[in-house]
Amino acid sequence: MQFELTEALINHILFSMEDQNDDFFVDTQEGIVVTAAEISGEPSAGDHQDQRYIGIPRWESSDGFRLMERFAAGFKNPIVREELVQALDQGRGVFRAFKNALNRHTEVEQLWFSFKEREMRRVIIKWYNGLREEWGLDLIGEEPEETGDLILEDFRFRQAQPSDRESADELHALCLKELSAALCCPEPAGKPAPGSLWEQTGNWVFPGEESLIAETGGGDYAGHISAVSTGRILMVKVLEVFPEYRGLGIGEALLQRFTQSVDKSRYFQVLIDIPSHVEGFSRVLLREYFKPLATRYYVNLRDTLSK
Repeated sequence: MQFELTEALINHILFSMEDQNDDFFVDTQEGIVVTAAEISGEPSAGDHQDQRYIGIPRWESSDGFRLMERFAAGFKNPIVREELVQALDQGRGVFRAFKNALNRHTEVEQLWFSFKEREMRRVIIKWYNGLREEWGLDLIGEEPEETGDLILEDFRFRQAQPSDRESADELHALCLKELSAALCCPEPAGKPAPGSLWEQTGNWVFPGEESLIAETGGGDYAGHISAVSTGRILMVKVLEVFPEYRGLGIGEALLQRFTQSVDKSRYFQVLIDIPSHVEGFSRVLLREYFKPLATRYYVNLRDTLSK
């Protein structure tokens, strides 16, 4: 018997799929989900009753585990990814360990819930389309993904203030340290680190003439973008995000809001340099209509002396 897959019915199926203590069916006549016990308590109506109730998609604990593996393997933030992978290696109690790892990262936990619901909805849509094929009906499509927007709802973006300087200094120092490591060799004691290459275009200034910060719903400092002007050109001096918030689209969101908020009558161009170890961010810049301008190279003179 045909039935309409309403949003309410999808939600009921989602809830029931994870309850592995009972068998669940769609009552095609009422458009609801019922248990096997509820069906067995009804008077038998032969073939008509068999057609009325259709089993919902099967969802085993192994399906849930594979979903967790996919989520962890595809997560961009290496710190969180490692925590999730370690949780999945726990063996017994793996589901609890995974949940505990998520609890330490509120934003990531919401991303997991969104990912999980989206993937389970796909299972439901595939199951329902299989039924529609049997009924001779056209297939229905999947809903567009909105995960990124859901995550960013947990962050606030605002103009930087002088009171943000301490957190900004901490983040900037961390990023310079990462840059030095990426450039492969710390300098001798008392000498500037390779990350100081990035400081040659001017001293660290925060907040700049145009600056935004991102913070969590709890008020924790997540990242910033800051720029100074040369005439009608804005030079982005820093676009940095704390490691625990990377992979959530914060950098891209900061850049988008920055370019949208600047006074177009005052500035006509924005420039930004990208360290080589984050070259992948160039894809974000291209999406935001930036164009390549130049490539910067460096050499440690000590290296040339040894050849």
